[in-house]
Amino acid sequence: MSRDPGFPSLWQATKVWARIAALSFGGPAGQIAIMHRTLVEERKWLGDNRFLHALNFCMLLPGPEAQQLATYIGWLMHGVRGAVIAGGLFVLPGVVSIMALSWIYAIWGEVGLVSGLFFGLKAAVLAIVLQAVVRVGSRALRNGMMRLVAGLSFLLIFLFDMPFPLIVAGAALIGWAGAKAGLAAFRGAGGHGSGAGAHVHDAETLLGEETDFSAADQRGAIRAGFWAIALWLVPVILLLQLAPGSVFQEIASYFSKLAMLSFGGAYAVLAWVAQEAVGTYGWLRPGEMLDGLGMAETTPGPLIMVLQFVGFMGAFRDAGWALPLAAGTLGGLLATWVTFAPCFAWIFLGAPFMERLRANPALAGALSTVTAAVVGVILNLAVWFAFHVVWSEVEKLERGPLSVELPVLHSIDWTAAALSALALFVVFRLKPGMMTVLGSAAALGVALHLVGLA
Repeated sequence: MSRDPGFPSLWQATKVWARIAALSFGGPAGQIAIMHRTLVEERKWLGDNRFLHALNFCMLLPGPEAQQLATYIGWLMHGVRGAVIAGGLFVLPGVVSIMALSWIYAIWGEVGLVSGLFFGLKAAVLAIVLQAVVRVGSRALRNGMMRLVAGLSFLLIFLFDMPFPLIVAGAALIGWAGAKAGLAAFRGAGGHGSGAGAHVHDAETLLGEETDFSAADQRGAIRAGFWAIALWLVPVILLLQLAPGSVFQEIASYFSKLAMLSFGGAYAVLAWVAQEAVGTYGWLRPGEMLDGLGMAETTPGPLIMVLQFVGFMGAFRDAGWALPLAAGTLGGLLATWVTFAPCFAWIFLGAPFMERLRANPALAGALSTVTAAVVGVILNLAVWFAFHVVWSEVEKLERGPLSVELPVLHSIDWTAAALSALALFVVFRLKPGMMTVLGSAAALGVALHLVGLA
């Protein structure tokens, strides 16, 4: 790989990646914006064209796009070692933070003040998810066809409980076929990502537009990809053989499946996770999924780190160990491992062929249509959250192909409804920082508990 004489060393890049990881609050939009500002605008290590093309590639992959973007840029700059450092550091703060909060939740989650804190967080998370629908929709639904795709996606998952992977696959096929047919509605839009303008031209950056990767670079990436697959699957296979039917085998198998099908980022897959973790496996109660998302929102790292909390609580309750916290810790780390090991594999196996995707209109059409479908899925998540935050009882209505969850109207929690309305007003009208919203909501939840209203 050709290098500019002023190219940063691996150690210099590591310090920058550590700083980005420590500041990676606010979900994928905030994390991508932090990376763009640091790497493109401040450091000028790569330009807008390279950054946005890399992001579009990562959005085609299953898994958290912000973490995969860090991994890919790390590989562009310093090969396999750079990718492991960048991607690993991006996850590490969240692993430590969520594990600590999971312990606190498991020990004191039902105790008054802690319950009040999470009561407030749920309302804030609901407002943040709705804001995500608006933000993503404003970028992705740029014409009538994209709005139709989003609407159909919402109806399919909300009314008919259609699996999310089928929705994504269908949207991708529609977008690919539409782009191949030359239809204007399916042309991929540029600017998926931070929304930044072209402040830095690629010619002015250390990592130029046409970086030359040697055959050894490409072979090293592919070899690392197969190692990542092996490290991912070996624990899963061992648990299938040694502990069939255990909660650890269920965690390894389910989250491995999720890792292959989790297109569209954390918000899009959380409705599916909630359905399975609450309804199928019984690892969580409905409100606890919101508590876990509140943890992920308030800590650095990908929002998909909420899966560590899900794995922790599942093993904590179902392992049957004499030391449930130890079981929970193992379950949480196992969920994290099988979630993120494949992310490295996808990047390493795809990176050597990335440049071939630059001008492919069919792939751009598939990407833009999948993004539109994801808007509908996120809207479904927001509705699901609202039902479980504002009402204490939800019932499932099934009539033929219809399968929809609806709130029991008389079970409304007026305090939760008022707090959610306040959070929506603050988020959409006052627009403070995310940490301000979450911190204020948590404090208000504690205060409402102290006066007996929560």
